[in-house]
Amino acid sequence: MNMEAFILGTSGTMPLPNRHLSSVLLRREGEVFLFDCGEGTQVSLRSLNLKWKKIGAILISHTHADHVTGLPGMLMLSSQVDRSEPLQVIGPPRIAEYVEANRRVLEMYINFEIQVNEISEPEAPGVVYEGEGFQIRSFPVRHSRTCVGYAFREDPRPGIFHPHRAEECGVPRGPLWSRLQQGESVALDDGRVVEPGDVLGPPRPGRKFCYVTDTVAFPAIAEEVRNSDLLVCEGMFTEEFRETAVAKRHMTARDAARIARSAGGVKKLGLTHFSPRYTNRELKELVKEAREEFPDAFLARDRMHINIPYEE
Repeated sequence: MNMEAFILGTSGTMPLPNRHLSSVLLRREGEVFLFDCGEGTQVSLRSLNLKWKKIGAILISHTHADHVTGLPGMLMLSSQVDRSEPLQVIGPPRIAEYVEANRRVLEMYINFEIQVNEISEPEAPGVVYEGEGFQIRSFPVRHSRTCVGYAFREDPRPGIFHPHRAEECGVPRGPLWSRLQQGESVALDDGRVVEPGDVLGPPRPGRKFCYVTDTVAFPAIAEEVRNSDLLVCEGMFTEEFRETAVAKRHMTARDAARIARSAGGVKKLGLTHFSPRYTNRELKELVKEAREEFPDAFLARDRMHINIPYEE
């Protein structure tokens, strides 16, 4: 089962000619989720030829303009296609007010149901979306406005199937093997019951994707992003501007890397939400500082595609 992330925008505060505002799309087989929807999101979607009409939920970190200004356009764009499934918009308080105000003022024609689900207790971690084999959890971060991070986590997978164990248990090849691999017990003709644990190895972890932006660094973030296969996290400033970062309630690239290192189990860290003060060439200083703390850090770039494989 494929899982992949597409970086749609990496700029913070204001868009640049080659950097749209914050947005990441996560695709897991036929299910698609959008994390934040800054200005320019539609442009990157079109450039990557992504099927935006399949987006099932848009998850907003907070209602600052650089994270939501692309949302009205996305809703209006979606209204131009046939869609029977509702679109969920999830976010902290005031996201419903923002959506409704735009629908009213812009007189949007929407030919499908939009379900706006405000996170009732954004200051407490909790599950905000569940699907078959996965869940999405929000957790609080510390910014100048109520803001949350998100963790997309798959359920554990069954362990590796060992054919020789099945043969030793007397299970004939065929459908019973498949049922055991799917975690079901099977009854044999002689009355014995073979359990999945008799023929499978230990459960294997599913994949985990985390999205964190617009916050100062604090220890609880590391707890939430532990064992991420991919952590997309803001690294807005170099250490030279640490005082600016703290004053504006943001992180430096080194802060993000320290979180990834202290969390444990993080495989890749993609830095994003860059200050517009940095040219593309100057962004190299951000990743250089991050790699001094966490070697597997990289610069997220607009329209970058990142595959998220299983750990085998």
